[in-house]
Amino acid sequence: MKKGFTGSTLKIIAMVAMLIDHIGAVIFARILMATGVSGLDQTNTDAVMDWMAINADVFGTYTICRMIGRIAFPIFCFLLVEGFIHTGNAKKYAIRLFAFALISEIPFDLAFKSEVLEFGSQNVFFTLAIGFVTLIAYKKVEEKEFQNKFTKILCQILVGMVGMFVAQILMTDYSALGVLVIVMFYVLRENRFYQIASGGILFLENMSALFAFLPILAYNGKRGMNVKWAFYIFYPAHLLVLYAICHFLGLSAIPAI
Repeated sequence: MKKGFTGSTLKIIAMVAMLIDHIGAVIFARILMATGVSGLDQTNTDAVMDWMAINADVFGTYTICRMIGRIAFPIFCFLLVEGFIHTGNAKKYAIRLFAFALISEIPFDLAFKSEVLEFGSQNVFFTLAIGFVTLIAYKKVEEKEFQNKFTKILCQILVGMVGMFVAQILMTDYSALGVLVIVMFYVLRENRFYQIASGGILFLENMSALFAFLPILAYNGKRGMNVKWAFYIFYPAHLLVLYAICHFLGLSAIPAI
């Protein structure tokens, strides 16, 4: 058997990282909000230091959770591109992504905004779905015959920009950056090192996200276990569970972020 991580192993790593991230963002962020951080005068150094001293453990846990969580999204983008390359039915794949984007929106809004529906930001499934549709359009341009190579490149850039624009307008999780990462991973699909280099540059401001490229580098090209539906079901389910925990703790009325 070829050494390295299978696709299913990468997916599990990303799901665990995402769960840790959301524990921080949904639960520990609310605990911090309950301590009065939202009303803290950032210009008052003494007040900030006092607050940090009292809440150091909670704030430290929150920060570590969010740092670990940055690993998840680059892996999901990479796996989406792998899925696009190997799928036998891209249309069905896209419909599935958009369906779960809609299913996940209420759990997402409850978990992060304490509202049944809130349109200020949309869940990551929308980013992945928009990125996937962008790849479908990009591939059509890629396979089309053009008399002028420059025109073809221009059309490919335009397709990517449209996808980024849609994600940005809808304010999806990771928005335009997310779609750009997906497109770059696809464009550079023939060279893993180029994929990692491009991802490293795009995620340079989120330094902890760079650790995602270690398991991606170790990807062996094998599918692994059949966990096709694991992420689809896990995403809305874990958000509902985290919100239920907040409700039990009496924190559900406080927006997480």
